Amino acid sequence: MLHYNWRGKMIAYDLICSNGHLFECWFKDSASFEEQQSAGIINCPVCDDTRVVKTFSPFMIKKNDGERKKGEGVALQALQLIHEYVDKHFEDVGAKFADEAIRIHNGEAERRNIRGTATTEEEVILKEEGVQFLKVPIVKRLLN
Repeated sequence: MLHYNWRGKMIAYDLICSNGHLFECWFKDSASFEEQQSAGIINCPVCDDTRVVKTFSPFMIKKNDGERKKGEGVALQALQLIHEYVDKHFEDVGAKFADEAIRIHNGEAERRNIRGTATTEEEVILKEEGVQFLKVPIVKRLLN
């Protein structure tokens, strides 16, 4: 779901549904998010759940002296928990993610949770095919 403000100013929020799916939405402003959340019109792109709340964003926040803020540690811990869940409950198909996701979407392969990697071009194809997927940042890259 993308909300566009014609003036070009937007706020991106990381959201999580009651089933634990993380996703990003863009809003005109904070009030716009609150209004749409109350109306139940923000839905999870994975499971269509409308019970969504803001969550910590995985990007790094630094103080002027370069010291990381406390909130980053909490966000990284949450992201680590997500990774642990995905590692435990999703089959790793590696670089074949896009092909396997399309096969599952088209009913040519068993329906199951999969994880892996996809190129930007493959992501475009997945979106065009109507395949829903969620990108999760890799924790190790955030720590560097």
